[in-house]
Amino acid sequence: MRRLGRWIVGGVLAAAALTVAGGGFLLSVALRPAVERDAEHCYRDFCGAYPALRPWADSLRAAGALRDTTIAAGDGTRLQAFFIGASAPAKRTAVLVHGYTDHPFGMLQLGYLYNRVLGCNVLLPALRYHGASGGRSIGMGWSDRLDVLRWIDETERLFGAGQRVVVHGVSMGAATTMMLAGEERLPASVTCLVEDCGYTSVWEQFRKELREDYGLPAFPLLYAADAICRLRFGWGFREASALRQVARCDRPMLFIHGERDRYVLTEMVYPLYEAKPGVKRLWIAPGSAHAASYADHPEAYTACVAGFVEAYLR
Repeated sequence: MRRLGRWIVGGVLAAAALTVAGGGFLLSVALRPAVERDAEHCYRDFCGAYPALRPWADSLRAAGALRDTTIAAGDGTRLQAFFIGASAPAKRTAVLVHGYTDHPFGMLQLGYLYNRVLGCNVLLPALRYHGASGGRSIGMGWSDRLDVLRWIDETERLFGAGQRVVVHGVSMGAATTMMLAGEERLPASVTCLVEDCGYTSVWEQFRKELREDYGLPAFPLLYAADAICRLRFGWGFREASALRQVARCDRPMLFIHGERDRYVLTEMVYPLYEAKPGVKRLWIAPGSAHAASYADHPEAYTACVAGFVEAYLR
Protein backbone atom coordinates (compact mmCIF):
# COMPACT_ATOMS: atom_id res chain seq x y z
CA MET A 1 0.00 0.00 0.00
CA ARG A 2 2.84 2.38 0.88
CA ARG A 3 4.53 1.62 -2.46
CA LEU A 4 1.25 2.29 -4.29
CA GLY A 5 0.96 5.63 -2.51
CA ARG A 6 4.47 6.57 -3.62
CA TRP A 7 3.58 5.63 -7.21
CA ILE A 8 0.47 7.79 -7.10
CA VAL A 9 2.30 10.77 -5.65
CA GLY A 10 5.10 10.33 -8.17
CA GLY A 11 2.61 10.13 -11.02
CA VAL A 12 0.81 13.26 -9.88
CA LEU A 13 4.08 15.18 -9.56
CA ALA A 14 5.25 14.00 -12.97
CA ALA A 15 1.95 15.01 -14.56
CA ALA A 16 2.15 18.42 -12.89
CA ALA A 17 5.73 18.90 -14.08
CA LEU A 18 4.76 17.98 -17.64
CA THR A 19 1.81 20.36 -17.53
CA VAL A 20 4.00 23.24 -16.32
CA ALA A 21 6.63 22.46 -18.95
CA GLY A 22 3.98 22.22 -21.66
CA GLY A 23 2.39 25.46 -20.53
CA GLY A 24 5.76 27.19 -20.56
CA PHE A 25 6.44 25.90 -24.07
CA LEU A 26 3.04 27.07 -25.28
CA LEU A 27 3.62 30.50 -23.77
CA SER A 28 7.04 30.79 -25.40
CA VAL A 29 5.69 29.81 -28.81
CA ALA A 30 2.83 32.29 -28.51
CA LEU A 31 4.50 35.31 -26.93
CA ARG A 32 8.16 34.99 -27.90
CA PRO A 33 8.15 33.85 -31.56
CA ALA A 34 10.62 34.97 -34.20
CA VAL A 35 9.63 38.46 -35.38
CA GLU A 36 10.98 40.31 -38.41
CA ARG A 37 12.50 43.51 -37.03
CA ASP A 38 14.47 44.80 -40.02
CA ALA A 39 12.71 47.89 -41.37
CA GLU A 40 14.21 47.65 -44.86
CA HIS A 41 13.09 44.06 -45.30
CA CYS A 42 9.57 44.97 -44.14
CA TYR A 43 9.50 47.98 -46.46
CA ARG A 44 10.38 45.74 -49.41
CA ASP A 45 7.60 43.35 -48.37
CA PHE A 46 5.12 46.23 -48.42
CA CYS A 47 6.31 47.36 -51.86
CA GLY A 48 5.96 43.81 -53.18
CA ALA A 49 2.45 43.46 -51.80
CA TYR A 50 1.27 46.91 -52.96
CA PRO A 51 3.37 47.92 -56.01
CA ALA A 52 0.90 50.65 -56.96
CA LEU A 53 1.58 52.39 -53.64
CA ARG A 54 5.36 52.24 -53.90
CA PRO A 55 5.76 55.63 -55.68
CA TRP A 56 3.90 57.30 -52.81
CA ALA A 57 6.00 55.57 -50.15
CA ASP A 58 9.27 56.13 -52.04
CA SER A 59 8.46 59.83 -52.43
CA LEU A 60 7.92 60.10 -48.67
CA ARG A 61 11.27 58.52 -47.96
CA ALA A 62 13.06 60.62 -50.57
CA ALA A 63 11.62 63.79 -49.01
CA GLY A 64 12.44 62.67 -45.47
CA ALA A 65 8.73 62.69 -44.68
CA LEU A 66 8.63 59.14 -43.30
CA ARG A 67 10.37 59.67 -39.99
CA ASP A 68 10.75 57.77 -36.75
CA THR A 69 10.61 58.73 -33.11
CA THR A 70 10.86 57.04 -29.72
CA ILE A 71 9.25 57.41 -26.31
CA ALA A 72 9.48 55.61 -22.98
CA ALA A 73 6.52 53.55 -21.79
CA GLY A 74 5.27 53.78 -18.23
CA ASP A 75 7.60 50.96 -17.19
CA GLY A 76 10.57 52.49 -19.02
CA THR A 77 10.41 50.24 -22.10
CA ARG A 78 11.65 52.01 -25.23
CA LEU A 79 8.92 52.31 -27.86
CA GLN A 80 9.44 53.30 -31.48
CA ALA A 81 7.06 54.61 -34.13
CA PHE A 82 7.12 56.05 -37.64
CA PHE A 83 5.11 59.12 -38.55
CA ILE A 84 4.00 61.01 -41.63
CA GLY A 85 2.70 64.56 -41.65
CA ALA A 86 -0.23 65.56 -43.83
CA SER A 87 0.65 67.40 -47.05
CA ALA A 88 -0.92 70.52 -45.51
CA PRO A 89 -1.05 71.21 -41.75
CA ALA A 90 -3.92 69.17 -40.37
CA LYS A 91 -5.73 68.75 -37.06
CA ARG A 92 -6.53 65.09 -37.74
CA THR A 93 -4.35 62.07 -37.08
CA ALA A 94 -4.70 58.35 -37.71
CA VAL A 95 -2.92 56.04 -35.28
CA LEU A 96 -2.50 52.73 -37.13
CA VAL A 97 -1.82 49.62 -35.06
CA HIS A 98 -0.22 46.57 -36.70
CA GLY A 99 -0.86 42.88 -36.09
CA TYR A 100 0.88 39.88 -34.54
CA THR A 101 4.57 39.56 -35.56
CA ASP A 102 4.04 42.35 -38.11
CA HIS A 103 5.87 45.68 -38.50
CA PRO A 104 4.59 49.27 -38.72
CA PHE A 105 5.38 49.19 -42.45
CA GLY A 106 2.79 46.44 -42.74
CA MET A 107 0.23 49.21 -42.20
CA LEU A 108 1.52 51.58 -44.90
CA GLN A 109 -1.36 50.71 -47.22
CA LEU A 110 -3.70 52.15 -44.61
CA GLY A 111 -1.22 54.98 -44.17
CA TYR A 112 -1.87 55.79 -47.81
CA LEU A 113 -5.62 55.70 -47.24
CA TYR A 114 -5.46 58.15 -44.36
CA ASN A 115 -2.58 60.35 -45.52
CA ARG A 116 -3.11 60.63 -49.27
CA VAL A 117 -6.88 60.09 -49.52
CA LEU A 118 -8.14 61.65 -46.27
CA GLY A 119 -5.39 64.22 -45.67
CA CYS A 120 -4.48 62.99 -42.19
CA ASN A 121 -1.28 62.88 -40.23
CA VAL A 122 -0.31 59.25 -39.63
CA LEU A 123 1.39 57.60 -36.66
CA LEU A 124 2.59 53.98 -36.99
CA PRO A 125 3.67 52.57 -33.60
CA ALA A 126 5.76 49.42 -33.30
CA LEU A 127 4.19 47.36 -30.53
CA ARG A 128 6.36 45.74 -27.87
CA TYR A 129 8.68 43.03 -29.19
CA HIS A 130 8.16 44.33 -32.74
CA GLY A 131 10.21 46.62 -34.93
CA ALA A 132 12.70 48.67 -32.93
CA SER A 133 10.53 48.71 -29.79
CA GLY A 134 11.69 46.92 -26.68
CA GLY A 135 9.79 44.45 -24.55
CA ARG A 136 10.31 40.91 -23.30
CA SER A 137 7.32 39.44 -25.10
CA ILE A 138 4.31 40.10 -27.28
CA GLY A 139 1.45 41.64 -25.30
CA MET A 140 -1.44 40.43 -27.50
CA GLY A 141 -2.97 43.89 -27.24
CA TRP A 142 -3.46 43.96 -23.48
CA SER A 143 -0.24 45.65 -22.36
CA ASP A 144 -0.10 47.32 -25.78
CA ARG A 145 -3.32 49.24 -25.13
CA LEU A 146 -1.54 51.35 -22.53
CA ASP A 147 1.37 52.02 -24.88
CA VAL A 148 -0.99 53.15 -27.64
CA LEU A 149 -2.66 55.51 -25.16
CA ARG A 150 0.81 56.96 -24.58
CA TRP A 151 1.27 57.37 -28.34
CA ILE A 152 -2.07 59.16 -28.64
CA ASP A 153 -0.77 61.72 -26.15
CA GLU A 154 2.26 62.21 -28.43
CA THR A 155 0.19 63.26 -31.45
CA GLU A 156 0.13 66.88 -30.34
CA ARG A 157 3.92 66.97 -29.96
CA LEU A 158 4.35 65.52 -33.42
CA PHE A 159 1.59 67.27 -35.33
CA GLY A 160 0.42 70.23 -33.25
CA ALA A 161 -2.27 70.96 -30.69
CA GLY A 162 -5.93 70.15 -31.13
CA GLN A 163 -5.63 66.85 -32.99
CA ARG A 164 -8.73 64.76 -33.63
CA VAL A 165 -7.64 61.13 -33.62
CA VAL A 166 -8.88 57.89 -35.17
CA VAL A 167 -7.29 54.64 -33.98
CA HIS A 168 -7.36 51.89 -36.62
CA GLY A 169 -5.96 48.43 -35.89
CA VAL A 170 -5.69 45.18 -37.84
CA SER A 171 -5.74 41.68 -36.25
CA MET A 172 -3.86 41.93 -32.94
CA GLY A 173 -3.81 45.67 -33.59
CA ALA A 174 -7.60 45.54 -33.83
CA ALA A 175 -7.78 43.73 -30.49
CA THR A 176 -5.45 46.43 -29.09
CA THR A 177 -7.79 49.10 -30.45
CA MET A 178 -10.83 47.52 -28.81
CA MET A 179 -9.00 46.94 -25.55
CA LEU A 180 -7.97 50.60 -25.28
CA ALA A 181 -11.47 51.70 -26.34
CA GLY A 182 -12.85 50.68 -22.95
CA GLU A 183 -10.30 52.60 -20.89
CA GLU A 184 -11.72 55.37 -18.71
CA ARG A 185 -8.74 57.56 -19.55
CA LEU A 186 -9.16 57.31 -23.30
CA PRO A 187 -8.32 60.86 -24.39
CA ALA A 188 -11.11 63.08 -25.64
CA SER A 189 -9.04 63.62 -28.79
CA VAL A 190 -9.97 60.07 -29.91
CA THR A 191 -13.18 60.69 -31.82
CA CYS A 192 -13.66 57.26 -33.44
CA LEU A 193 -12.07 53.83 -33.83
CA VAL A 194 -11.79 51.15 -36.51
CA GLU A 195 -11.11 47.49 -35.78
CA ASP A 196 -10.31 45.08 -38.61
CA CYS A 197 -10.48 41.33 -37.78
CA GLY A 198 -9.78 41.49 -34.06
CA TYR A 199 -10.42 38.62 -31.62
CA THR A 200 -12.83 38.59 -28.70
CA SER A 201 -10.19 37.70 -26.10
CA VAL A 202 -6.71 36.24 -25.88
CA TRP A 203 -8.14 33.20 -24.08
CA GLU A 204 -10.61 32.42 -26.86
CA GLN A 205 -8.06 32.96 -29.62
CA PHE A 206 -5.44 30.76 -27.96
CA ARG A 207 -8.04 28.08 -27.19
CA LYS A 208 -9.02 28.01 -30.86
CA GLU A 209 -5.38 27.75 -31.99
CA LEU A 210 -4.55 25.06 -29.43
CA ARG A 211 -7.44 22.98 -30.69
CA GLU A 212 -6.72 23.51 -34.39
CA ASP A 213 -2.90 23.37 -34.36
CA TYR A 214 -2.38 20.63 -31.77
CA GLY A 215 -5.77 18.93 -31.42
CA LEU A 216 -5.74 19.66 -27.66
CA PRO A 217 -8.39 20.97 -25.27
CA ALA A 218 -7.83 24.05 -23.12
CA PHE A 219 -7.26 21.98 -19.98
CA PRO A 220 -4.63 21.66 -18.70
CA LEU A 221 -2.06 23.39 -20.97
CA LEU A 222 -3.85 26.67 -21.60
CA TYR A 223 -4.60 27.01 -17.90
CA ALA A 224 -0.94 26.42 -17.11
CA ALA A 225 0.24 28.90 -19.76
CA ASP A 226 -2.21 31.48 -18.40
CA ALA A 227 -0.89 31.06 -14.85
CA ILE A 228 2.73 31.29 -16.02
CA CYS A 229 1.91 34.42 -18.04
CA ARG A 230 0.47 36.03 -14.92
CA LEU A 231 3.61 35.23 -12.94
CA ARG A 232 6.09 36.15 -15.65
CA PHE A 233 4.45 39.08 -17.45
CA GLY A 234 1.76 40.32 -15.05
CA TRP A 235 -1.39 39.70 -17.11
CA GLY A 236 -3.71 36.81 -17.87
CA PHE A 237 -5.40 35.55 -21.01
CA ARG A 238 -8.92 35.94 -19.65
CA GLU A 239 -8.51 39.55 -18.50
CA ALA A 240 -7.20 40.46 -21.96
CA SER A 241 -10.74 40.72 -23.29
CA ALA A 242 -11.66 42.93 -26.22
CA LEU A 243 -15.27 41.85 -25.71
CA ARG A 244 -15.42 43.23 -22.19
CA GLN A 245 -13.59 46.42 -23.11
CA VAL A 246 -15.64 47.22 -26.20
CA ALA A 247 -18.79 47.03 -24.07
CA ARG A 248 -17.43 50.07 -22.20
CA CYS A 249 -16.63 52.07 -25.33
CA ASP A 250 -18.49 55.36 -25.74
CA ARG A 251 -16.89 56.41 -29.07
CA PRO A 252 -18.13 55.50 -32.56
CA MET A 253 -16.54 52.29 -33.87
CA LEU A 254 -16.37 50.63 -37.28
CA PHE A 255 -16.04 46.83 -37.31
CA ILE A 256 -14.50 45.11 -40.36
CA HIS A 257 -13.99 41.39 -40.87
CA GLY A 258 -13.27 39.10 -43.79
CA GLU A 259 -16.11 36.77 -44.71
CA ARG A 260 -13.75 33.78 -44.88
CA ASP A 261 -11.41 34.48 -42.00
CA ARG A 262 -10.26 31.15 -40.58
CA TYR A 263 -7.49 32.54 -38.36
CA VAL A 264 -9.53 34.99 -36.28
CA LEU A 265 -12.89 33.45 -37.03
CA THR A 266 -15.45 35.68 -38.73
CA GLU A 267 -17.94 34.59 -36.08
CA MET A 268 -15.98 36.55 -33.47
CA VAL A 269 -17.03 39.91 -34.89
CA TYR A 270 -20.73 39.45 -34.16
CA PRO A 271 -20.60 39.34 -30.33
CA LEU A 272 -18.10 42.21 -30.44
CA TYR A 273 -20.46 44.27 -32.55
CA GLU A 274 -23.43 43.42 -30.36
CA ALA A 275 -21.53 44.32 -27.19
CA LYS A 276 -20.61 47.79 -28.45
CA PRO A 277 -23.10 50.43 -27.27
CA GLY A 278 -23.84 53.59 -29.18
CA VAL A 279 -22.70 54.48 -32.69
CA LYS A 280 -21.28 51.56 -34.66
CA ARG A 281 -21.12 50.05 -38.12
CA LEU A 282 -20.20 46.60 -39.44
CA TRP A 283 -18.77 45.63 -42.83
CA ILE A 284 -18.07 42.01 -43.78
CA ALA A 285 -15.63 41.96 -46.71
CA PRO A 286 -16.91 39.42 -49.27
CA GLY A 287 -14.70 36.36 -49.67
CA SER A 288 -11.75 37.81 -47.72
CA ALA A 289 -9.43 35.78 -45.51
CA HIS A 290 -7.66 37.12 -42.43
CA ALA A 291 -6.38 40.70 -42.69
CA ALA A 292 -6.99 40.67 -46.45
CA SER A 293 -10.02 42.94 -46.70
CA TYR A 294 -8.08 45.99 -47.94
CA ALA A 295 -5.95 43.98 -50.36
CA ASP A 296 -9.05 42.30 -51.82
CA HIS A 297 -11.32 45.35 -51.91
CA PRO A 298 -9.21 48.54 -51.77
CA GLU A 299 -11.87 50.82 -53.23
CA ALA A 300 -14.71 49.44 -51.11
CA TYR A 301 -12.51 49.42 -48.00
CA THR A 302 -11.47 53.03 -48.59
CA ALA A 303 -15.07 54.11 -49.17
CA CYS A 304 -16.26 52.28 -46.04
CA VAL A 305 -13.57 53.76 -43.78
CA ALA A 306 -13.77 57.25 -45.27
CA GLY A 307 -17.56 57.27 -45.05
CA PHE A 308 -17.39 56.38 -41.38
CA VAL A 309 -14.47 58.39 -40.00
CA GLU A 310 -14.84 61.64 -41.96
CA ALA A 311 -17.78 62.76 -39.84
CA TYR A 312 -15.72 62.45 -36.64
CA LEU A 313 -12.46 64.02 -37.85
CA ARG A 314 -13.91 67.39 -38.87
